[in-house]
Amino acid sequence: MKAVTAEQMRRLERESEGLGVSLGQLMENAGLQVAREVWGGLGKRGGAEVVALIGPGNNGGDGLVAARHLASWGAKVAAYLVLPRRPEDPLVAQAQARGVEVVEAAGDDGLTVLHSLLSTADLVLDAVLGTGRRRPLEGVVAEVFRLVARVRSQRPSLRLVALDLPSGLDPDTGEVDPLTPYADVTITLGFPKVGLFLFPGAERVGRLEVVDIGIPEHLAEDFPLDVLDARWARQALPPRPMSAHKGTFGRVLAVVGSVNYIGAAYLACLGAARVGAGYVTLATPASVHPILAGKLTEVTHLPLPEAVSGVFSPDAVAAVRRALGQVEVLLIGCGLGQSPAAEALVRHLLLGDPPVTTPVVLDADALNILARQEGWWQEVRAPAVLTPHPGEMARLLDTPIEEVEQARLTTAQEAARRWGVTVVLKGPFTVIASPEGNLRLSPFANPALATAGTGDVLAGVIAGLMAQGLHPFTAASLGVFLHGAAGEVLRHEVGDAGTLAGDLLPLLPRVIRAIKEGAPLPGVPRGPRAL
Repeated sequence: MKAVTAEQMRRLERESEGLGVSLGQLMENAGLQVAREVWGGLGKRGGAEVVALIGPGNNGGDGLVAARHLASWGAKVAAYLVLPRRPEDPLVAQAQARGVEVVEAAGDDGLTVLHSLLSTADLVLDAVLGTGRRRPLEGVVAEVFRLVARVRSQRPSLRLVALDLPSGLDPDTGEVDPLTPYADVTITLGFPKVGLFLFPGAERVGRLEVVDIGIPEHLAEDFPLDVLDARWARQALPPRPMSAHKGTFGRVLAVVGSVNYIGAAYLACLGAARVGAGYVTLATPASVHPILAGKLTEVTHLPLPEAVSGVFSPDAVAAVRRALGQVEVLLIGCGLGQSPAAEALVRHLLLGDPPVTTPVVLDADALNILARQEGWWQEVRAPAVLTPHPGEMARLLDTPIEEVEQARLTTAQEAARRWGVTVVLKGPFTVIASPEGNLRLSPFANPALATAGTGDVLAGVIAGLMAQGLHPFTAASLGVFLHGAAGEVLRHEVGDAGTLAGDLLPLLPRVIRAIKEGAPLPGVPRGPRAL
């Protein structure tokens, strides 16, 4: 699904009107969808108390429609007009006709009525400011959100649902007002807004739900940013024909691991195997091989020659080059170390003559070694996927890490174009960029994945998908989604602390099966909720 800026959303609304979908119909659709989500969250419980904070614009209009539906279904709803709406607003009249209590902040001295409503409410619906408002929360708006924050601190059970986005969150940049509320759920309309995935705003979104409001999807086809979801992942998964054998699903050669990073080799190899690669070969220093042979019984092994224990000999390059003729993908870098011998191995394979043309996934130490080679991208001839974390990206670009983090989308996009490779900029809401300038965004920000080794699993996953014939950009995108979805299942079942990278491995096949079958997964977006 596409993620949009505020201006792109306005364009979509205008073009929808040109196709016969009026703004009024979009508002009715939006309010109904929001009401359905809220009603489900309340357990469809008659008598549940809802306070809808209503603003003066379209966001407030959507909120009034939602309030009307909730009241008609049996909720006790108060619409609190934080700012005045136009005289004789039909949306207000329609809500009142369905039993919604309407209160105006202008007549509520000291916000005493609002405080009384909040003291017994089950849920607050924030429909004050939407994508068209980028101003500080001040005056009565600020007073209202201060009171909401104070009551929620006293009543943790009081849930807050944001309509489209939490008030005060910039839909393009993710910047927030200090009083922007922390939502439990944000129900965004039509298409998710870019700012919902950018910090600091992303911290205030809570669980994100995307609902269809009737804007034809094809109108957004030319927008550059996609957010990954299970609907897309299902069609991207490589086929698994019944007539298959292990060669059908490709071969990965993993040049990974060293005496200090044995676990990286294990995680990367099993990451490739657990997403369905037919054959994985581990190429690692001969002195490390006996340790890994007992842990990796399902892979084949290529012990690489050493000059002395732990130090590759020049013959290692020749051994890898011979093996490349039998595989579809080369994975290099996970736990390789940055010794002079490891650096020579990477340089000879990627930048040597003749150039390696086997598709390659470059991670960790391979990236750090390349970062020391000026103009390295001019010498790499293989279709490549690079998987840097922000620190590695900063080294590759020779720029401060703060600049990488402040502009993750454009940083990944410009680097992929310049280098002619697919870039996976890891972190919360991982960014995947193609050489052609296309962008995809992971929907996941999960502290359970903030532990050593999860990047090795991801590199292996991407390599395993490439071995099955997926284009590098597709393999990188699907790999990020499967990896993140497994992380969400892990967080749901175990929690977000104390998890290990290896915990992801048995979850990967489960996630793939669920996506194929269209089964829900906790925390994993399935795509916009249909009308």
